[in-house]
Amino acid sequence: MRVKRSIVVALVGAMAIAGLAACGSSGSTATQSNAAGVLNIGKPDGPQSENNNPFLQTSAATDMGFRFVIYEPLVMHNRVKPAEEGKPWLATKWDWSDNYKKLVLTIRDNVKFSDGTPMTGDDVAYTFQLLRDNKALNVDALPFKDISATGNTVTLGFDSSQFVNQVKILQTIVVPKHIWSTIADPSTDTVKNPIGTGPYTLKSFTPQTSTLTLRDSYWQELPKVKEIHYTSYTDNTAQTSALTSGACDWSFVFIPNYKQVFTSKDPAHYKVWAPAVLGVHGLWLNTEKAPYDNATLRKAMSQVINREDIFQQGEAGYFYPKVDSVTGIPTPAGDTFIAPEYKGKVITPDVAAAKALLTGAGYTYAGDKLRTPAGQPVTLKMTVPSGWSDYNTDLEIIKDNLSGIGIDATVETMNQDAWTKSIDSGDFQGAMHWTNNGATPYDLYRDMMDGALYKPTGTGGINGNYGRYQNAEATAALATYANATDDASRTAAMNTLQKVMVDQQPMIVTGAANAGAEYSAKNWVGWPDDTNPYAPADLAQRNALDVILHLKPAS
Repeated sequence: MRVKRSIVVALVGAMAIAGLAACGSSGSTATQSNAAGVLNIGKPDGPQSENNNPFLQTSAATDMGFRFVIYEPLVMHNRVKPAEEGKPWLATKWDWSDNYKKLVLTIRDNVKFSDGTPMTGDDVAYTFQLLRDNKALNVDALPFKDISATGNTVTLGFDSSQFVNQVKILQTIVVPKHIWSTIADPSTDTVKNPIGTGPYTLKSFTPQTSTLTLRDSYWQELPKVKEIHYTSYTDNTAQTSALTSGACDWSFVFIPNYKQVFTSKDPAHYKVWAPAVLGVHGLWLNTEKAPYDNATLRKAMSQVINREDIFQQGEAGYFYPKVDSVTGIPTPAGDTFIAPEYKGKVITPDVAAAKALLTGAGYTYAGDKLRTPAGQPVTLKMTVPSGWSDYNTDLEIIKDNLSGIGIDATVETMNQDAWTKSIDSGDFQGAMHWTNNGATPYDLYRDMMDGALYKPTGTGGINGNYGRYQNAEATAALATYANATDDASRTAAMNTLQKVMVDQQPMIVTGAANAGAEYSAKNWVGWPDDTNPYAPADLAQRNALDVILHLKPAS
């Protein structure tokens, strides 16, 4: 997925919007706030409406991220190190059986909701029932069937293997049954007074700033952060200005020239960390439209694209980390999944090799222009929403790269709604887009290749496989990976998917999704980084609470 971004042309000395005193307006204010134990968090998402429903993707609690310091998961999973076992959180133990069709959870004792009511297995079972019975809340479409609780033991049953969904199930947040069972319509309720097991409660809400305060007691050691201010700035420029002035400690915003604009202002304290996770961005081609239904052409295109230029120029050298593995799997996050024959194999721009590949497959040249085996000129129109500055730069680089093998490419901007509709219906030749991410490369490969997600060009309502790619071997391998009864079968299926990727190039991967942030160590220390990647730094994910629990005052 993408985050909101625009070009940060210039940074102003004063805040771009009024009424943001909660985040301070100068470095000295931020220092005073830190003395009071305040952590200032910001996002460039504009005025918010009061909605604290943790299951709704459109609520302020979700958008700003504060749902995850109020409501806690059963298990805390680190997407930066996806092969690692999750941290026990509200569940102390979890056991899968019957090929991931049955899950038995042991729920932690002595945990209380913020209203003082003990959390029990009944609350956990009720939460799963709530998701099963309300499709609008079950955003991952998890196929819960049997749900029961006996004491602190909760048992879930499924009709099919949940190997590929296990992390999503274990990361479920828990809500109190005694409150949610009284809500008439959980899919629309705004939950004015959110009650969870987390260490914080909502103190106040305005369209600009939500303030959360520390509880008196908590099942873990209380965090050092006593109060959190979540401020929603009008745009990227205002948010970046808050970071550089010291008014905001932690954010996730796209900053072109981030070294000059942000980190150079205070190199000892201002940091950017954007670790790769197992989701990707890149050039999607509609594989139902000639000549891009030809795998040789797609492979040749991939061979000339300069991923380093895209990373350094389009993605400012940090935002979407470069992916140059021939498998399209981000590293180091995906190292353990890469097949032996592809380990260490990367794509580097090679125009001569790409031309040889094309001419060997019957393509010809009229001067410096590429022609198909049927003699038709090869042209490509690539589309991007207006204002998506990094994607636009990425495509301009790709356009220039493709000219080296005689492809006449153009970049066309359009409004975001029109672009989204064109991707949905398949009314495009080429476009930068992303895949889902998960605990394994299954999710990104499923988005690229799964025939079960296929819809023909002209049909909307698509959810993955935007390139309309069809390959029976890939679809079968995805099904095998999801339902295999042993690790050897899963490994074989994953290796098959990598071979399809290398041989067929259903998508041209250029970069990885990241789970990063900009932060300041001036007031708080203990942030994750390359030397201690104990959690993603993304402030709107579950792990944000784990980060906060690690923070200590800088002085």
